Amino acid sequence: MPLIAQIFDASTFSKTLLGSQQPIALFRAELQRVSEQIAQRFEQGVPVSDLVTARSDLIDELLYQSWKLHIDNENDMALVAVGGYGRGELHPYSDIDIMLLLRHEPDKKMCHAIEQFLTFLWDIGLEVGHSVRTVADCIKESRKDITVATNLIEARLLAGPISLFQDMWEKTGPANIWNSRDYFEAKWKEQQQRYARYDDTAYSLEPNIKEGPGGLRDIQMIGWVAKRHFGAETMSGLVRHGFLNKEEYQALMEGQEMLWRIRFALHLLTKRREDRLLFDYQRTLAEQFGYRDNESDLAVEQFMQRYYRTVLGLNRLNEMLLQHFQETILLRNQLEEPAPINSRFQSRNGYIEVTSYKVFQRYPPALLEIFLLLQMGEKLKGVRASTIRLIRSHRHLIDDDFRNDPAAISLFMEIMRQPRRIFYEMSRMNRYGILAAYIPAFANIVGRMQYDLLHLYTVDEHTLKLLSNIHRLTIPEYQHEFPISSRLMQTVPKQELIYIATLFHDIAKGRGGDHSKLGAVDALEFCRHHHLSEYDSGLVSWLVENHLIMSMTAQRKDVSDPEVIQAFASKVVDATHLDYLLILTVADIRATNPKRWNSWIRSLMVELYTSTRRALLQGLDNIPAQEELIDQKKGEALRILHDDGISPDEVQKHWSRHNADYFLHHSPDEIAWHYRTILSHKSENRPVIAVRRETEHGGTEILIYGPERKNLFAVSTFLLDKLGLSVVDARFMTTADHRVFNTFLVLDNGKAVTSSHRVEEIVKTLEAGLADDADLPQQVTRREPRQLKHFDRPTLVDFSQDSQHQRTNMRLLTRDRPGILSKVGQAFVNCDVHLHNARIATLGADVEDIFIITDQQNRPITDEVQQEKIRACVKAHLAQ
Repeated sequence: MPLIAQIFDASTFSKTLLGSQQPIALFRAELQRVSEQIAQRFEQGVPVSDLVTARSDLIDELLYQSWKLHIDNENDMALVAVGGYGRGELHPYSDIDIMLLLRHEPDKKMCHAIEQFLTFLWDIGLEVGHSVRTVADCIKESRKDITVATNLIEARLLAGPISLFQDMWEKTGPANIWNSRDYFEAKWKEQQQRYARYDDTAYSLEPNIKEGPGGLRDIQMIGWVAKRHFGAETMSGLVRHGFLNKEEYQALMEGQEMLWRIRFALHLLTKRREDRLLFDYQRTLAEQFGYRDNESDLAVEQFMQRYYRTVLGLNRLNEMLLQHFQETILLRNQLEEPAPINSRFQSRNGYIEVTSYKVFQRYPPALLEIFLLLQMGEKLKGVRASTIRLIRSHRHLIDDDFRNDPAAISLFMEIMRQPRRIFYEMSRMNRYGILAAYIPAFANIVGRMQYDLLHLYTVDEHTLKLLSNIHRLTIPEYQHEFPISSRLMQTVPKQELIYIATLFHDIAKGRGGDHSKLGAVDALEFCRHHHLSEYDSGLVSWLVENHLIMSMTAQRKDVSDPEVIQAFASKVVDATHLDYLLILTVADIRATNPKRWNSWIRSLMVELYTSTRRALLQGLDNIPAQEELIDQKKGEALRILHDDGISPDEVQKHWSRHNADYFLHHSPDEIAWHYRTILSHKSENRPVIAVRRETEHGGTEILIYGPERKNLFAVSTFLLDKLGLSVVDARFMTTADHRVFNTFLVLDNGKAVTSSHRVEEIVKTLEAGLADDADLPQQVTRREPRQLKHFDRPTLVDFSQDSQHQRTNMRLLTRDRPGILSKVGQAFVNCDVHLHNARIATLGADVEDIFIITDQQNRPITDEVQQEKIRACVKAHLAQ
C-alpha cells in the first residue's frame, strides 16, 4: 500500500468536502495534519523516497479537489504539474510548479475561474508557482528558453483533457523543437556554467546540495537527457538501454536517497525551501543523522565527509554518463577510426580508450599507464566513457601485489616526473578512485572536511589544489604571482620530490596525533618503496613533517629579530631544504584559503626567506650582532634622509630617545619615513598621524606619534576597526621623553589602501577620535559575520617570559569577532599593562595574537596573581 494511502483517505476527504461550508479551513487542516504525519514518518526512518512521493501524492489530491471546486468546463483547460513536482518529487517546502494549459486564449469567464482557483490555493496554504499558457505559448517559450522545455519534459497531467496535454507534449517534443543533439549541447553548457558558479568543486564549506557539482541537479541532468534522447520515463530505463549497469544505477539511487534525506531534513529544520548546507545547520543535522564526536573527528566532520563522498561519487557518475551521451548523441555516426597509441590503448576523436575490454585484466599496471599517456599526449582530451567504466570496475586489481609490481612503481614515478598535466591527471585519478587505491592512506582524506573557516576545501581537494599551485609555478605566464617561488621551482634539483611531499603533507589528518609527524613516516616509507635515494626520501619526509613551520614562524614571530632568524635557520639546515620549503609553504597557504593570501603574508614570506638564506650562506655562527645590525640600519636611513635635505644632527637628536628595539624592528626605509614625517610637523602637543599607502610589507602603515596616553592602543584599534581596516602588525614604543611612537600595518579588504580619498578618511577619523579626551572607546557596533557565530572557541590567555629582553609574552587564543584588539587594549588599561608589540594572526575563525607586555615600569610580569588578573580582565572584556 502506498504511504499516502496510510495517512490520507482521499475518498473520505472528498465526501467531507461535499458537505463542508468552510472548504478553506478543511483544506488547511488536512494539509497540516498530513504534512505533520509525513514529518513524523521521516523521524521514524521511513525511506525518504516514499516521503517525497507521498508529499507529491498529497498535493495531487488537494489540487484535484480544488480544481473541481472552481473549474466548471474542463474541455478547454488542463492542470499540469511541471518541474520537480512533475517528476512526482516534493520535499516539505519544495516549489509546487503548475501550468494551466489552455486550448485557446482565455475569455473573461476563464480568467475569473483561474484567478479564483489560484487564490484558493494560496488561501489553503499552498505556495504555487504557476504559468498560464496555450499550446502555442508552450512551443514559443520552449524554443526561446531551454528551462521551459526542460520543465515540460517532466510535465504530468493532473486534471483536464488528455488530448490537450498530448497535443502539447508532442508539439514540444524533440521531433519539433530542441532535438536531442541541440538539447544535450545546451544542457551540457548549462552544467559547465553552473559548476563555474560553485568554483568547479563539490567541496565548498557550505555546499548547495541541489545546484553544486555532484548535487541533485547532476542526477536530474542525466534524467533530462535520457528522457529527451531515449524517451526513458525513469532512470531505470537507462539500464534497459545499456547506458547504466545495475551497480551504477544502484549507486545513483543510493546517492539520491542520501541527498534527499539531507534536503528533507533541511526543509523541516528551517521551515522553508533551503538547499544550502550552511554552518547554521550542519551540527544539528549531524546529530539528527546519528553522528557523535570521537577522538579523531567531530560528529559534524563525519557527517560532512559522508556528504562529500556521496557527491563525489555522483559527480564521477555524471562525468562518465555525460561522456557516454556525448559519444552517442553528438558523435553518432562521426566516430573516427581509432589511432593506435600502443598495444593496450588507442585514441578516437581525441579520447583515449582500451584496445580490448580485457586490457586491465591482462596487464593491471595499465590502470596507471593510461594517466601517463594522457599526460604525454598533447592532443588527448579525455577518456572514453566505456574505458572510464572499465577503470572503475577494475580498481580492485590495485592490491599489495600491484603496489609491489616494479612496472606499477615505475609508472607512478613517471607520472610524478612529467612536465605537464600532473594536476589534471592526479585529479582524474582521484575522481576515478585510482589514487586512493594506489596510496591506501589517501582514502582516509577523501571527502574529509575540517570544521573551521580556515580550510575552505576537504583535505583531498586541498591537496590537489596545492598540487595545481605548485605546477602553476612552472608556467611562464604565472611567474608574476610569486616570482621567488617560480624561480626556485625552475632550479630545484628534482620537482617530483615536492609533488610527492604535496600528496603526503596532510595525508594523516583524522588519524589522531600530529598529522605532520605521522605523514612524514608514511612519506618516507613510500619514497623508499619507490626507489628514491635516502637523501631524497629524507628530504620529502622532512618537508612533510615541517610543512607548517615556515608559515607559523612568519605569522607568529618577529621575522625582523635576528634571534628568530637564527632559530629558524637552524631547523631548516641548508639552502636546498629552504628552497623546497618556501615553494611548498606559499602554495599551501594559497590552497588552504585563497583569501588568506595577501600582500602582508607575501612580504613576511619574502623577508623570512631572504633573511634565512642570508644567514645560512653566512653561517649560523656569523650572524651580525644587534649593534652591528642597528648601525647598518641607521647608516642606510641617514643616507635616505640626507637625500631629502634633512640634517643628520637633527635626526640623531631624536634617535637618542629610542632604545634598540625601535631600530631592530623597523627597516631603514620605514625609519626614514617616520622621521621625514615627524620633522615636518612642528607641533609638540598634537599627535602626528600619517599614512603611507603601500610599504615594502605589502600593507598600509599608519604612524601615530605624540604625547603619551594610557589608552592609545584601545582607542586607535577601535577607530581602525570602525574604519573596517584589519590590523596585521602593530608596534608600540615610548621614547625617553615620554612620547608614544606607535605604528600599525593595516589591510583594507586584504590589500593595501590605494585611494587618496581613503587615506584622507583614515587620517581624519584618527585625528577626530584621538582628540576626544574620553578614557575608553565606545563599544564596536560592526556586525559579526554569520559564519563566525558557529565557531565558539573558548578564550585562552597564557604567559611566557622573554628573559633576554626582560618582557612577557601574552598569547591570546579566541574566536574572531569585531573589536577584539580594542577590548584587549581596554583590559590592558585597567590592569596597568604597558604594551610594546603585537603580532596579529587571524586564521579562519580563530585568533592567535601575541602581545609583548611589561608593567608600567617596563618590568616583566612574572607574578602569577597579576597574570591571573590580566587573564580575567581580558576574558571579561571579550565577553562583552
